Amino acid sequence: MILIATAASDLTASWEQALEGFGGVLAVRQYDSLKQGLARVTPRLLLLDLSLPGLDGPRGVAALQRMDPATRIVVFANNISDETEIALFKFGVRGCARRDIQPQQLKRIVAAIEQGELWIRRAITPRLMDELGARFRDEGHAARFAGERLTGLTEREREIAALIGAGESNKQIARDLCITERTVKAHLTGIFRKVGVADRVRLAIRMAARLEPEREQIN
Repeated sequence: MILIATAASDLTASWEQALEGFGGVLAVRQYDSLKQGLARVTPRLLLLDLSLPGLDGPRGVAALQRMDPATRIVVFANNISDETEIALFKFGVRGCARRDIQPQQLKRIVAAIEQGELWIRRAITPRLMDELGARFRDEGHAARFAGERLTGLTEREREIAALIGAGESNKQIARDLCITERTVKAHLTGIFRKVGVADRVRLAIRMAARLEPEREQIN
């Protein structure tokens, strides 16, 4: 099920139209109703209007993510700052987009998120990776990743993980390895599960963190 949370009736109608064919859709108009809905069911995707009454901005989004970590959240807002958008991704949201997005674009976003990707502006990706990478290093994740997680990957999965760490897209990886994009996506599903990450950005961060000790030894 996909859950829509917005007080704007025009957005609800537009989003519901765009989601035809994606399965069941439920819409709520208040933050309290949203929390009650999440307590009863676990939607696979939440389309969340940042101006939802009672939400309290990014802090409310973080609370929702903690309440139901399995639900993938996409936040919609107009005139959002880079700092706010980065904070939302650090809280665990899977995408950010404008509230007035066109139905066809919304379909693309939903399809990408359901395939395990993020919907993120390229302009903020380097900064987000720097900030999350620093946090992983401070928490000592790099050593555990190197020692315990990579050994569980197949040779092909390690190749794909390395290319993700280099910032390549699924299309580029498919071209480099002479396989289809569908095959790349299938491998990524297995990689995310084995490594214990939710998306390609966090995989890229961990790959970069793993390489830092090697660079220090070489230098």
